[in-house]
Amino acid sequence: QVQLVESGGGLVQAGDSLRLSCAASGRTFSDLAMGWFRQAPGKERELAAAISSGGSTYYASSVKGRFTISRDNAKNTVYLQMNSLVPEDTAVYYCNFRQTSTITSQIIGDYWGQGTQVIVSS
Repeated sequence: QVQLVESGGGLVQAGDSLRLSCAASGRTFSDLAMGWFRQAPGKERELAAAISSGGSTYYASSVKGRFTISRDNAKNTVYLQMNSLVPEDTAVYYCNFRQTSTITSQIIGDYWGQGTQVIVSS
């Protein structure tokens, strides 16, 4: 079965950097979009960054210019480089691999990592 394993979270000071990694097994994922969601206590999960199979990227306005998403299809891995971290970035970060039907545009595959905690102190 498909399994996604995250790593790289931790407790850091404001202004520091972290790199999150998410490695998948069970199949190849070169044809899937990949993204990083985050969820703070009491808030809804939000999309922080995403990258398409073709390499197009999306960033939430709150992280644009500070975060960089990248993927290594040969390693079935997606990364999130987080620079200039601020306390508002504190959240549990979840990686997501998503497959959308090219015929119906509906989601036909949706895979999630276990979550990794990022805490940024002031």
